[in-house]
Order: sequence, then C-alpha cells, then structure tokens
Amino acid sequence: MSKFSIEIDFSNVDLTSLETEDDFQREAKNLLPKALIKLGEKVGEQTWEELQKKLKGQGTKLNSSPSEKRKFIQETGRTYQRQASSRERQELEEYIIEQLRQQQR
Repeated sequence: MSKFSIEIDFSNVDLTSLETEDDFQREAKNLLPKALIKLGEKVGEQTWEELQKKLKGQGTKLNSSPSEKRKFIQETGRTYQRQASSRERQELEEYIIEQLRQQQR
C-alpha cells in the first residue's frame, strides 16, 4: 500500500501520448501542484478530526461548523503545497508516474 492515499484526476491526460520517461516526468510535474493540495487537504482533514476528538475529550466546546472545517482543510492543503520538502515532492512525483503507468495499461 502506498503512503499516498489520494485520488489523482487523470481525465485531462492523454495517456496514449506518454511514451518516454521524459513524457511521464513532464506529465507528473504538471499534475504535482494539484496532487500536493489534495495530499495536504487529506492531512488537514485527519488533523481536524484528531483536534475535535482531543477537544471533546477535554470537555472543551467544539468549533465543528462545516464552513470552519472546510476552511481549515483548504488552508492546510495550500500550506502543504507551498511548504512540501523537495523529498516529499519527489516521492509524490514518483507516485504520480507509477499511477500514470498503471492507468496506461
């Protein structure tokens, strides 16, 4: 199982045009920014749930409005996109290439 549990949208990718390693890398680089946001949003969603559980356990009043949750998750996604390390970006790019190859089969 991969550590990246996100769905990547390949609907705008012409899989038949991917022939060389450079083609796959170029397409992965194009998909990387949105994938980083999705990954960050996934982390944000998990963090939100953990914070809510922790606050509930402490007896603190929860701020669980859907709009606050959505705002938190979106901001976490954008922050992750901006601050992801080179290593994280490289690993996600490799994952995207792997997924492109699977989609092409």
